[in-house]
Amino acid sequence: MNEFSNTAFIKSEALKMGFDFCGIAEAKELPEDARKLENWLQNGFHGDMSYMERNFDLRIDPRKLVPGAKSVITFLKNYYPEKSSIDESNKQSPKIAKYAWGEDYHEVIRTQLLTLLDTYRKKIGPIEGRGFVDSAPVLERSWAKLAGAGWIGKNGNLIQPQAGSFFFIATLIIDIPLQYDQPIAKDYCGTCTKCIDACPTQAILPNKTIEANHCISYFTIELKDATINTDRNYKDWAFGCDVCQDVCPWNRFSKAHQESQFKPLNGLLTMKQDQWLQIEETTFKARFANSPLLRAKLKGIKRNIQYLIHQEK
Repeated sequence: MNEFSNTAFIKSEALKMGFDFCGIAEAKELPEDARKLENWLQNGFHGDMSYMERNFDLRIDPRKLVPGAKSVITFLKNYYPEKSSIDESNKQSPKIAKYAWGEDYHEVIRTQLLTLLDTYRKKIGPIEGRGFVDSAPVLERSWAKLAGAGWIGKNGNLIQPQAGSFFFIATLIIDIPLQYDQPIAKDYCGTCTKCIDACPTQAILPNKTIEANHCISYFTIELKDATINTDRNYKDWAFGCDVCQDVCPWNRFSKAHQESQFKPLNGLLTMKQDQWLQIEETTFKARFANSPLLRAKLKGIKRNIQYLIHQEK
């Protein structure tokens, strides 16, 4: 098989697996991203996320992460829920970001990536490579942009034309050359500032820079302190935040996903504050064994709920 037929096969199998997009970029160093990341870290916008400081050279050059890498394949998987689930989540319960409603996307997509890589090897031949799902020093959004998946919005999210931004990004770095896609030539955010204006903690700066250390997702997931202390107060959100995506005009094109494992876990969206505070560790782990909520741990979620209660007083 040649580069043309290999590329066509890789993309067609990705769609069969249930991914909504597959694009490919040449594996190379990203000097512009390196400069932006260095400035971002120097400004302390990563807060307590010290892991962002590690493996800098691997983040900006996939050939150092996967020796011999030639191609970086980007896959997108939609997680936008059905309208009935969205309506259910609006019943005065503490809010949870949509990506965490179902089973842990890391495990769901990682399994699918491994299956795809095995399929590629059987058809194409020996391939050395590694798949990543938001769990390694990979600049997923930068590679997605280079692969023609969309542009980076003012809220820092990858936005797809006619599809929006409610997508997980997965990356497969392999050692064979392929046909490479072209980035979308234009940024279609234009003069819109809805995400900047709507952010409850003013964490979105005008130049597409995100003060992650002031983002609600940071407070509710990444921050490990026993209490949340901030002068940029917010309300409602117990795990993550969707405000900047919910107000984005491009997300009017979002369609319900078709992944059964992303359907809301039973009762998750209607749990009240007192139910969260009363749940015990063993019950929590059993009920949410396959949920992204485990990342914050029960004590973290209870801390988040207590913060919301304090804000109501």
